[in-house]
Amino acid sequence: MTTKRVLVTGGAGFVGSHLCERLLGQGHEVLCVDNFFTGARANVAHLLGHPRFELMRHDVTFPLYVEVDEIYNLACPASPVHYQADPVQTTKTSVVGAINMLRLAKRVKAKILQASTSEVYGDPDVHPQPESYWGRVNPIGFRSCYDEGKRCAETLFFDYRRQHGMPVKVVRIFNTYGPRMHPNDGRVVSNLIVQALRGEPITLYGEGTQTRSFCYVDDLVEGLIRMMETGPAVTGPVNLGNPGEFTIRELADLVRELTGSTSEIVHRPLPPDDPRQRRPDIAQAEELLGWAPTIPLREGLARTIDYFRTVLSHKPVGA
Repeated sequence: MTTKRVLVTGGAGFVGSHLCERLLGQGHEVLCVDNFFTGARANVAHLLGHPRFELMRHDVTFPLYVEVDEIYNLACPASPVHYQADPVQTTKTSVVGAINMLRLAKRVKAKILQASTSEVYGDPDVHPQPESYWGRVNPIGFRSCYDEGKRCAETLFFDYRRQHGMPVKVVRIFNTYGPRMHPNDGRVVSNLIVQALRGEPITLYGEGTQTRSFCYVDDLVEGLIRMMETGPAVTGPVNLGNPGEFTIRELADLVRELTGSTSEIVHRPLPPDDPRQRRPDIAQAEELLGWAPTIPLREGLARTIDYFRTVLSHKPVGA
């Protein structure tokens, strides 16, 4: 296998750090770029001494001048708590960041992959969601900085392909979980696990009947790499997620079981524009990438709970 120099933006984040690890394991050189708004040096601390790993603090809303063969553009806060904290910057990261990475890819003739999101489908009226579905998104709501920013980034990728003939890839990532999630990121899996481990009331929004699909991070990373390895005719968008569908109440009950928690469940009002159901149609991923998730929710949750036990006990991860 040819060794490549690979740029991962958002590389010190939850998904990005796992991707960096996997690429190093394949023998590549990895340039990890992050501004540490939501990423953490601790996520890649174990990689810092690796001879083929380089960490750079940089914000993708500013141009980047490096020489690379491939670019995974993962840079953007991905949880409501974080992307709503500075919505203008969130939009800039998605849109201006995409432009800067596309310009870089055009200059160095690199293959580039955009990590888009299932949020481009909004609160869907088609279920499950195939890539052909255009979505149902509120363009002026509290979530719009992320939803519309990612939709615009997809537009830019395909316009760069049409206008400049560039080898672009777009994947739409559905709910992903696993070790290195931020304990306070506001995502449902981390919220429920942290509340259960702390013995706090477990919060459900609405009645907990809204559904989600949960993909373990190792499965997602495999999908990202397989997408990057496809030929130029495969551009996407391609859904990456686990088609297993669970209500949030079912997730809460499983977390309570696996943690041994006796926390009570409390209900809060649904946030604005919160999708009622979310489940990927992964037929394209299966056909084009030969990819499907392999790690069941119970197993992935057990690994994630072990990680959070370590984090909450203030012990170094892996100790």
